[in-house]
Amino acid sequence: MSVDTPAWVRDAIFYQIFPDRFAASSRVLKPGRLEPWDAPPTREGYKGGDLRGIAERLDYLEDLGINAIYLTPIFQSASNHRYHTYDYFEVDPLLGGNDALRELLDAAHGRGMRVVLDGVFNHTGRGFWPFHHILEAGPASPYRRWFVLDQERLDRDVPLVAYPPVGAPQKAQGYEAWWGLPALPKLNTANPEVREYLFTVAEFWLQRGIDGWRLDVPQEIDDEAFWQEFRRRCRAIRPDAYLVGEIWGVAPDWLRGDRFDALMNYPLGEAIVGFAGGSLLDLDVIRQHSEYNRSLHPLDAHAFARRVEDLERAYDPDVVAVQLNLVGSHDAPRLRTVVGNDVTGVRLVTLLQTTLPGAPCIYYGDEVGLRGGIDPANRGSFPWDESRWEPGLRESVRALLRLRTAEPALRDGPVRFLWAEGSLVAYERGEGAARFVVAVNAGDEPARAEVWLGDGGRLEPVEVSGFGGVAGGAIVDGRTVLELQGRSGGLLRVV
Repeated sequence: MSVDTPAWVRDAIFYQIFPDRFAASSRVLKPGRLEPWDAPPTREGYKGGDLRGIAERLDYLEDLGINAIYLTPIFQSASNHRYHTYDYFEVDPLLGGNDALRELLDAAHGRGMRVVLDGVFNHTGRGFWPFHHILEAGPASPYRRWFVLDQERLDRDVPLVAYPPVGAPQKAQGYEAWWGLPALPKLNTANPEVREYLFTVAEFWLQRGIDGWRLDVPQEIDDEAFWQEFRRRCRAIRPDAYLVGEIWGVAPDWLRGDRFDALMNYPLGEAIVGFAGGSLLDLDVIRQHSEYNRSLHPLDAHAFARRVEDLERAYDPDVVAVQLNLVGSHDAPRLRTVVGNDVTGVRLVTLLQTTLPGAPCIYYGDEVGLRGGIDPANRGSFPWDESRWEPGLRESVRALLRLRTAEPALRDGPVRFLWAEGSLVAYERGEGAARFVVAVNAGDEPARAEVWLGDGGRLEPVEVSGFGGVAGGAIVDGRTVLELQGRSGGLLRVV
C-alpha cells in the first residue's frame, strides 16, 4: 500500500504546548483560586493558562520560527493535563471554551500556522456523561456496552465503584481502566455506537479547522479496522490532515498508509540525546522514567549513526520526512535536566534535531532552558520574565529553526554519514549544489575527522548564534579535515 503523507508537514516546525502552563489571558475568567504561576508545579494544581493566552503569544512563536502547534488535550476534564475527558465536543471553560479555540485557530491560520489537537480515544474520565449515566442508572443504562465492564455484576445490581479505596484491585471497580486507574474507564471500541461517536468527534473538530490529530496510546486500541476507518473519515474531511500516533518504539506496521502518517519519534530523540548528552547525561533521572530507563543510553558516534540509519530504513521515505521528531515532551523529563543541566548539550541536541529528516518539535520552554525531572516537575509554567531565561539559548534555537526554514536541503535532502568515530559525527544533507555538513563532537576532548565530499567541494562555516563553528577545511589526500573542540558542533555549507 502506498503512503500519502501531508506535504505541509515536511516544512513544519512544531511547538508542543501544555495549555495550563504556557500563557494566561485576562480575557478568560477563572472561577476560583489558582496555584501561583511561578511556584513549582504540582500534580493536581492549576496555573490558569488558556487558549486565548496562546493566541496572544503567537508573535513570540512566530519570531522563534514555529509554524505548527501541537496542544495536549483541551476538552472538558477534571485534571490539569485533561487526559480525563468529560465532553469531547466542548473545550474546557478554564481554557476559554469553544470560542477561545476558534480565536486561536483563526489567529494561527492567519499567520500560516497549523494546529494539531490531542485525541484521547482509548479511555475517558469517569465524569464522561455515558459513564456517569451507568453510575446513576445501573443495568438500565443504554450506555452499559460503551465501556469494558463486568456485565454480570451489573445485572446483579452490584454498582460500579468509581472511587475505590486506594490500593483496591481493579476487579473491585467492576470495569477496566487504563493502567488500572479508576479515573480512566476504558472505552469499548468494539461497540459500533462507540466507534461512530469517536469518528464523529474526529470529524467535528476537523470541520472546524484543526489540522490534524495526535492520537494518545493508540496501541491500546488493538484494532486495525478501527484506525483504518478513523483515517478514512478524517481524510474525507481534510485530505491533508496530519495523523500522528503516540507509539514510543519502532512500529512500521502503523505507517503503511492505512492508519497514521507518522509517530512521535521517541527512538530518534533518544538516540540524539544519548549521543549529544555525552558523559553529562543524568543517569539518575533517566532511571526514574519507565521508557527512558529502557531505551535512552549513552551512545558513541558509530552507534548514533547506525541508529539513525536503521530508523530511516524502517519506514518509507515519505514517512521519515513527516515523523514528529521530539527530544522532550510532557511525558518525559526536561531536555536540559536529562543532559545534566548542560546548556551546550541542549544546543547540540537541537542542532541534530533540526538537521535530520522529519518535523522538529520543541517542547514549550525548552528553548529558554526550563528544567525539571519526571511529572509533575517537567510541566512547569513558562517564565515570561526574560531575566529567568538561560542567556543566549533562545537565540541559538531560533537561529537553527530559521535556518532550517530558509534552506530546503535541511528539510528535504538525503542524509549521508561522512564520519562516525569516537565522539565525533559528521553527516551531509542535501544533494547537488545545495549541501550542508553537520558536525558534532559530543566528547569532552578535541576531535578530528577527515571527510570525503566526493566532488572536490570546499566547506564554508555557517554562522549560527551560540555555536563556535568547526575549524579546519584543509584538504589532505582529497579529504577535508574538520577539527572540533570538546562539546562543540557546527554547520558548514558545501561550496
